[in-house]
Amino acid sequence: MTDAQQPTAGSQALAEAVRDHMWAADTATRTLGMQITHIGPGSAALCMTVRADMLNGHATCHGGFIATLADSAFAFACNSYNEVTVASGFSIDLVAPAREGDVLTATASELNKAGRTGVYDIDVRNQRNERIAAFRGRSYTLKGKPVLPEPVRP
Repeated sequence: MTDAQQPTAGSQALAEAVRDHMWAADTATRTLGMQITHIGPGSAALCMTVRADMLNGHATCHGGFIATLADSAFAFACNSYNEVTVASGFSIDLVAPAREGDVLTATASELNKAGRTGVYDIDVRNQRNERIAAFRGRSYTLKGKPVLPEPVRP
């Protein structure tokens, strides 16, 4: 969420309704065992426990799973305004390994949203609050296409 935007009860309810709708259709996020721990206008947090089937040949979490966790947090954050928004690109820096049993949390925050484009930072940390990755996502909003099939009534 940008500094100028303050959440209201209506904007929070909208973000929650969008979360529920997207969650029901997001097989990848659910299958990987992710859980949404926060949603708000322009923000989201998801967590995931690193399982044995997520480990690479070095017995650390494959970077693709870490990127997927961050990307899912990014998706929930940038769609929270009820406009279909897609990734136009992202970069990720993996700064420390995650190991089996670690609980990773990806916290997404809106850095800037102007017109159809947005920039989001996603911080990925483990249960000891150690940074595992830094992800920056760039979004593109498809104007006039709501996420929800029906309007939300406050």
